[in-house]
Amino acid sequence: QVQLVESGGGLVQAGASLRLSCAASGRTFSSYAMGWFRQAPGKEREFVARIGLSGGARYYADSVKGRFTISRDNAKNTVYLQMNGLKPEDTAVYYCAAGSYGSLSPPYVIDYWGQGTQVTVSS
Repeated sequence: QVQLVESGGGLVQAGASLRLSCAASGRTFSSYAMGWFRQAPGKEREFVARIGLSGGARYYADSVKGRFTISRDNAKNTVYLQMNGLKPEDTAVYYCAAGSYGSLSPPYVIDYWGQGTQVTVSS
């Protein structure tokens, strides 16, 4: 089992930055690819970014490419999502996910989910 706990969400103005963190406990963190997803009110959960076991193989949704950066620190069992240039359309609950790198690609068969952290961007 892997437990994932997100933090770092909040209410910010458009153009601001936030850094989300996801702390993992349980089985070996470095054995899992990690990802971030988000779900806005009334919409389906969508992929945001994923990262490979050692920090390479980063991939982003087109909507966040160039603004968001995913990273991980295997010594701290933590994955991060640095979000710059936030827009109101980035408002959502952001979820951390763990699994094989393939599972973090469509159709997204995720092994473990966090509980989510709210990000609200005002205009």
